[in-house]
Amino acid sequence: MSRRITDIERQFNRSSAGSYDIHANVQRIMAEQLAKSLIAWKVEETSSILEIGCGTGTLTEILVNECSKASITALDIAPGMIKVAEQRIRSGAASHPAINHGQSDRLSFIHADVERWSADAQEASFDLIVSSACFQWLKNPKQTLRHLRQMLRPGGLLVFTTFGPRTFYELHQSFHDVYRIIDMEPQRHGLSFQSAAQWKNSLMEAGFSSIQKDRLIQKETYASVRDFLLSVKAMGASTSEAAAAPGLSSRRLFAGMYKAYEEKFSMQGGIAATYDLLLIQARVSYE
Repeated sequence: MSRRITDIERQFNRSSAGSYDIHANVQRIMAEQLAKSLIAWKVEETSSILEIGCGTGTLTEILVNECSKASITALDIAPGMIKVAEQRIRSGAASHPAINHGQSDRLSFIHADVERWSADAQEASFDLIVSSACFQWLKNPKQTLRHLRQMLRPGGLLVFTTFGPRTFYELHQSFHDVYRIIDMEPQRHGLSFQSAAQWKNSLMEAGFSSIQKDRLIQKETYASVRDFLLSVKAMGASTSEAAAAPGLSSRRLFAGMYKAYEEKFSMQGGIAATYDLLLIQARVSYE
């Protein structure tokens, strides 16, 4: 397992211990958005579902409730997340008739890195693959999409939510302003996110068809820039692509960013943070 993946697993294991669910309002919105699209597609009769990046089980619980006849496999890279998801499902068992009647074997959890696991997974083994707020972490999304395409049966459906390129616009603009003021080449502090058009192209290359895209710009308010960054860190999403810049201390950089952020993006109640939410659906054609 690569160093990058190890870091991600470590981050999400830490955040699974309570802090993730406290701060994951946007992730809940994404899971609900995905769930509504599944209801519209009438997948309640789907027999085999794979959830990638189940996290603390927000979407998993919805799948258990809405897809009462389905066999569900929930996968995550962080064992801490899986533990919380299992506890969530068990604690809500009173509202899950299928589980109460001894059919809990229709739900299983797998601790794995989907990019490695999918490479060796059985072909044509799922009718539906879903993922909420996970695909932005893929190191090689094009290759992984090809593997997922192979795992779906003819007519199978892939539905996922992920973050678009305007996510954290205010943060990136504030860092850019600091670099510009000190006449240095700007660096990206955080992940780079693909656009819906880029995802569509990758899906087409992987062999998917009937691709549909939807987009929601969600504005969140935080008491301060510091509170915003602490919230992001608490969700395990503090990875950055930036390298240390010679002659620029981290303290100076962040002090400048805080100032620029507060000057440009303050609002009543604190500061604004943009989340660019993408919902993408793609089918495997019938053969």
